Amino acid sequence: MTSTSVPTYEAIIDGKRVPATTTFDVLDPSTGAVFAKVARCGQSEVDAAVASARAAFDNGWGNASSRTRALACRRMAEVIRAHADELAELEARDAGKVISQAHVDVEAAARYFEFYGCTVEALYGETVLNRPDLLTYTLVEPFGVSAHIVPWNYPLQVAARTTAPALAVGNACVVKPSEDAPLTTLRLGELAIEAGFPPGVFNVVPGYGLEAGAPLSAHKGIDHLSFTGSREVGQAVMVAAAANIVPVTLELGGKSPHLVFPDYDRETTIPLIVESILEHAGQNCSAGSRVLVHEDVHEEVVAALVEVFEGFTIGPGGADPDLGPLVSAKHRDRVLGYIEQGKASSARLATGGGVPEDPALTGFFVQPTIFDDVDPDSVIAREEIFGPVLAVSTFASTEEAVELANDTTYGLAAGVWTQDIGLAHRLVRELQAGQVFVNNYAAAGGAELTFGGYKESGIGREKGFDALREFTRRKAVAIKVAGR
Repeated sequence: MTSTSVPTYEAIIDGKRVPATTTFDVLDPSTGAVFAKVARCGQSEVDAAVASARAAFDNGWGNASSRTRALACRRMAEVIRAHADELAELEARDAGKVISQAHVDVEAAARYFEFYGCTVEALYGETVLNRPDLLTYTLVEPFGVSAHIVPWNYPLQVAARTTAPALAVGNACVVKPSEDAPLTTLRLGELAIEAGFPPGVFNVVPGYGLEAGAPLSAHKGIDHLSFTGSREVGQAVMVAAAANIVPVTLELGGKSPHLVFPDYDRETTIPLIVESILEHAGQNCSAGSRVLVHEDVHEEVVAALVEVFEGFTIGPGGADPDLGPLVSAKHRDRVLGYIEQGKASSARLATGGGVPEDPALTGFFVQPTIFDDVDPDSVIAREEIFGPVLAVSTFASTEEAVELANDTTYGLAAGVWTQDIGLAHRLVRELQAGQVFVNNYAAAGGAELTFGGYKESGIGREKGFDALREFTRRKAVAIKVAGR
């Protein structure tokens, strides 16, 4: 595909499309072919976007009524739904999503704007009854300009998840999408204008991390920074924000466990464990990538998982197979490197372990893979692979299960599979994870349920009412009452 046969996407700054000096290629993960070119933003575009956001905030958006902001968010939800097919097709091609999952992501994006457009009007300060001679209360105020660095695995969802609450409470946003999948975030910036957000309230500056992400993270005009991505980049973002004493919200991934007890319900458990690791080819921060199974049911659980894995169809996202490609050749090779380390370890390769044999699959595909009898200290048990790779280990007691589950630097999610409600309540308390699911997994993980990690999985909370608090600060006010 030649450079003249593909569309070019420009940055969105101050409500307008803005070209950059140069562009970069966007590849279709299902084929490896170039299908778009995108503005390669740098310091000058970042400066312009931050200045635009500041002007929009200072000139009205920051002081707009909660109703004005709420209605804008609800209109945004309507506009996203009106463009659902377009956005889903773009997400499927850009990020390698299977088309049915892309449609789910579009609805999730709309739901975030709808949810915060409905809840922000219930965000109040408090009256503090401490002294009769003082009227004391708190004001809830936006930070000002919030920066949002969005990953490639769920670009539309995460862009909406982080910007919707920020906009709802009155911040103006500058969004930097991943260079691997920037297109739906750019389209979201265009739709924000259609929805009626004032120019400058929603800016999008695509580009490479060092050229656009780093300048945005370190920008002195930023008042709050939201980042979703790898732990290593998150640490760099946090250091940059610290130089300006800027608060951060970080979601940095996980190595989430399933704890399967002998009384598990096979009809429910097996499909949801499979879905939790193979959704978007395992490129999911909350992926249930470790299965800790009681030794009494170990063999039957592994056999059931292998049966489902080996029945999965693999293909281009637009064909709506069970499993699509990984996002890039670089990431595919990274995942295959972990698989080779698994093969070289004491673990048993139960299924998968390479790339599909079908020569028609020219994109970045990896077979769904299960390693059994995994040493809890091995690389594949401890590091986030971010691909369709499941590590299975056994336990003999509840105490051992908890110890294994918590023996990780991460703490994003966990699944518990048992009919013993007393045991379930105990495990909810003892597991070190920001979300714990009992006899389901991520089923309640929509806009309403708070989301965030323990340990190296991140700082702060997204989703739910907590996200509105995350993007606001409280001001204390004390007024002397006359005559007291």
